[in-house]
Amino acid sequence: MNKLAIDVDALVAIDVHVHLEPELQNPIDAAAKQYFGDSGAPRDRGGLAEYYRSRKIAFVIFSVDERLTGKPKVSNDEVVRFAAENSDIAIPFVSIDPKRGAEGVEEARKLVVAGAVRGLKLHPPVQEFFPNDRIAYPLYELFAEARLPVIFHTGHSGIGTGLPGGGGVRLKYGNPLPIDDVAVDFPTMPIIMAHPSFPWQDEEISICLHKPNVYIDLSGWSPKYFSPTLIQYANTLLKHKVLFGSDYPLITPDRWMNDFEKIGIRDEVRPLIMKENAVKLLGLRGGGK
Repeated sequence: MNKLAIDVDALVAIDVHVHLEPELQNPIDAAAKQYFGDSGAPRDRGGLAEYYRSRKIAFVIFSVDERLTGKPKVSNDEVVRFAAENSDIAIPFVSIDPKRGAEGVEEARKLVVAGAVRGLKLHPPVQEFFPNDRIAYPLYELFAEARLPVIFHTGHSGIGTGLPGGGGVRLKYGNPLPIDDVAVDFPTMPIIMAHPSFPWQDEEISICLHKPNVYIDLSGWSPKYFSPTLIQYANTLLKHKVLFGSDYPLITPDRWMNDFEKIGIRDEVRPLIMKENAVKLLGLRGGGK
């Protein structure tokens, strides 16, 4: 079992959205750097861990199991191994392409039963499925039974932006509205909608307001671009349901937190977003599970 050794009280923040990237790069990576800017973030495993450890930030770590972009694959076993080696700061999530069917579900099941992972990461635009497609329901059944969270990419994708045909990425799969069906059908499964869901921000907020098991992570966008509506709800009705996420290595916590300081989030809400909401959602109080 991958036992977490996180000292929650010593943390400044919890970043719920960090990618374990392949060290090789391809045109998709180059386009993403052009879109986001070169963050200068370390991509090697040791550099990533030291970056977060030195800043007293724990993080959820995952790869994306997909075949659309042609990026070299980072296996779930690599993610689990990295997290085990850095159990004081790293919280592993598995990623499974729903189109893999029973074989993919079985891979996830083994990791869940072993206690090796703490949730599931899905990226509908690059895995090419709508979240309410029944093809993904066997995965949801597994994670709902385990009461472990599922992170869905939502909104515009920086991946493929500017490439011919958007690199093959179809933005329709990032519309968050189908996630509402998943929340209805799996009401005990925590759901995290990743990113401010441009251009569907109001739909994302509505789902999060309406469904008790749905949360929003703020990764993938600098806070200086957050809409006034998102800031309004983060300060009020959604203050216990909004989570800090960076999208490292494309956006670093340094950049994100610097910009976050400059927007109109209430002082009493900042600790909730930066750490406390994630502590509760991930069950981290008391040193992990």
